[in-house]
Order: sequence, then structure tokens, then C-alpha cells
Amino acid sequence: MSGREKQHRVAAVRLRSVRACLRHRLGGPRWPSLPDRHPGNRYARTVAATMTGEPGSPQTRTGLVHSLVDRFGHLVRELSKFATVGGIAFVIDFALFNYLIGPQSVEQVTAKTIATVIAATFAFLGNRFWTWRHRKRSNPAREYALFFFFNAVGLGIAVACLAISRYGLGSIWPEIFQTRLADNIASFVVGTGLGTLFRFWSYRRFVFVEAGTPIGAEANPDRDA
Repeated sequence: MSGREKQHRVAAVRLRSVRACLRHRLGGPRWPSLPDRHPGNRYARTVAATMTGEPGSPQTRTGLVHSLVDRFGHLVRELSKFATVGGIAFVIDFALFNYLIGPQSVEQVTAKTIATVIAATFAFLGNRFWTWRHRKRSNPAREYALFFFFNAVGLGIAVACLAISRYGLGSIWPEIFQTRLADNIASFVVGTGLGTLFRFWSYRRFVFVEAGTPIGAEANPDRDA
């Protein structure tokens, strides 16, 4: 081997040594490695799922949904039935009220009272035999009395809203509040809305309760209802 070949070989060895030293000093790979995907490493599972696009634990999400359904499902069903009965009662109340103050020329507060009493009678039958039919009748006389008592309070709320609108605000701005549009808004938007919220709460808490259940206690509804 000639002297020139030895020099080239020595230079190549030195160059490789310099490159290895530089890589060592620069800290190794350019990108950090992900944590070990060990089953017990929660951070590793989260990062791996994010990087690969895999969804989270379906079992956890399913368990959460089932928990919410078990806890609030019966309340949603009761609300939907109550809203259906209330919607039909609302139509009866609305149509009868406008019929009485129109062709029959009945005074507004009197017409509202008559329409609400008839609509409330329908609402009792619908709620007793459909919305809360899964709850046994603890005492029919007590149910009737409490139902119509709380209905009277709801009626008072609706009538009070109409009276305040027509005779309170109407005495100041008669061209605005002493009109049929204002009467309907006060009766059916404000009055019915507040009265409906009060009725649902009072019926569920005090009227349609399970036999032997203390007043105000929650009862588990029948799933087949």
C-alpha cells in the first residue's frame, strides 16, 4: 500500500469519527420518541390515540350515556307526555277563550277563567291516565283536590298576567295593551308559560305520587309505561 492510500484511509477514519462525535453532541434523533404504550401508562394511551386518530374508550362514553339515561330518562318521558297533554289543553283554552270574547262577547277575565277550567279538566284526565299512569292511585279524593287546587294557582297566575296587562298596563298605554293581541300574549305566552312550569312541578311532587311514597319523594317509574 502506497503512502497516499494510507493518508486517504486515515482521513476517512477521522471523518467518520468527527461525524459520530457531532451526532452524539447534537443529542441523537431529531424528533423525540413517544412514551411507551404500556397498558398502565395513561399518558401513553392518550398520546397514542391522538397521534393515530383512534377514538377514546367507547366503553367509557357508553357508560356515561347509560348513566344519564338511567337518571333522567324517566323525567324526559314524563316531560314529553306532560307537554303533549298540555299542548292539547292549550289549544282548547286558546280556541274557547277567543270564541267567548269574540262571538259571545264575554268579558276577558271571565272568558279566560271558563276556558282554563275546561282545559284543566282535560289536563287532569290526560295526566292521570297517561303521563303518570305508572304511579298507582294513592287516594283519588286527595288527587282530585290537590290537582284542582294547584290548577287554581296556575289559573291565578294566568289570570293575573292578563289582568296586569289589560287593566294595569292598559290604563297607561290602552292602544297597546287593551287589544286582542296583547290579551293573547299576556294569557298564553306569559301566563300559560309560568303556569305550566308551576303545574308540572306541583303535580309531580304533590299530586301523582306512588302509593305509600312520602310527599315530594322521587318514585321510579315503570319502564314499560
